[in-house]
Amino acid sequence: MENFVFENSTKAYFGKHCVGQYLPELLSHYGKTVMVAYGGGSIKRTGIYDEIMAILTEAEKDVVEFSGIMANPTYAKVLEGAKIAKEQGVDLILAVGGGSVMDCCKAVSLAAVYDGDVWTDFWAKAGTIAVKPIPLGIVMTVSGTGSEMNGGAVITNEDVKVKTGRDYPALNAKFALLDPLYTYTVPKLQMISGAFDSFTHMMETYFSAPDVDNVSDSINEVRNIRRAIENPEDYEARSNLVWLSTMAENRILKLGKKGDFQGHILEHSLGAFTDCNHGCGLAVLLPVYYRHIKSAGAEKFARFASEVWGISPEGKTTAELANDGVEALASFVKEIGLPTTLRELGMTDDQKDWLPKIAAGCVASPGSYKHLDGDEILAIFEEAW
Repeated sequence: MENFVFENSTKAYFGKHCVGQYLPELLSHYGKTVMVAYGGGSIKRTGIYDEIMAILTEAEKDVVEFSGIMANPTYAKVLEGAKIAKEQGVDLILAVGGGSVMDCCKAVSLAAVYDGDVWTDFWAKAGTIAVKPIPLGIVMTVSGTGSEMNGGAVITNEDVKVKTGRDYPALNAKFALLDPLYTYTVPKLQMISGAFDSFTHMMETYFSAPDVDNVSDSINEVRNIRRAIENPEDYEARSNLVWLSTMAENRILKLGKKGDFQGHILEHSLGAFTDCNHGCGLAVLLPVYYRHIKSAGAEKFARFASEVWGISPEGKTTAELANDGVEALASFVKEIGLPTTLRELGMTDDQKDWLPKIAAGCVASPGSYKHLDGDEILAIFEEAW
């Protein structure tokens, strides 16, 4: 294993009805003004909003609302939230939703107390946080990104067509409440794309050096997506997906591994131009990317074929088995109903001219089995068309 330093300051509360059980006591540790942040309003339709507001009222908190956080949170939305938090003297930000709400609120917690330009100083490039962000708490309603237990936030700057993520331990939430029952309200496509996003997080750690036996490899070979699709109220499957999502991004699985996040780099650039669903974008791009690097990482892709997909190695060369593993992934994407091409993702013929610009916005991942130059990155997008 590679050397590492591990840090995670978020306390996770997991299980049925954990919000009602733990949130009242957690609120007692923070000041009077709480900013409740959420997306398009689905939490109101599902009753989650009323449950949380009742708890806040009982705790005698002054509530400030910050709503309308979009699927790919923008820098403009971050600044909007920061302005509200600063003007209202917010003591705690409570992010209620999925990864987009969590990511936006992490950036807001910093922007509200930082005098400079947080995009320039912390997202356009890596920075050092020397201020104390507003404390953040999370109530997860959608799993997939794993953002609930790390300091990562992916933000889109629409002005420059850049979507990028940074992970700052200082932005970790103080607590995260994870009730798998809340995820039952999520539309089917969103559930599947979120689960696939988790799967990609695990794969991007799995397919990286060192290839010697590693604790994370065994964990990364577990999947529950099919069971959740077959029975959306299979609590065991849904709860496993929630915790696997958290585990994939709480830094534990990455310990001792270099990690190859080329797939996310490709999708982030695509998302900056198209505002596509993140999991769906990954579903289109990852099989194509893996076809480009499978020869360089043949041993691990062969293991992927046998351990994850149950493909027999009998009579096959390592290269053949590696290829079978990648094609099994591509078939799985189709099986679970995610798009397999950029056109299925929603791009139109007149947008094909965007591909060189999208490709130009990507850098090569240093953890990849194979270094990709600009021409090969463009080829991946063209093959995904």
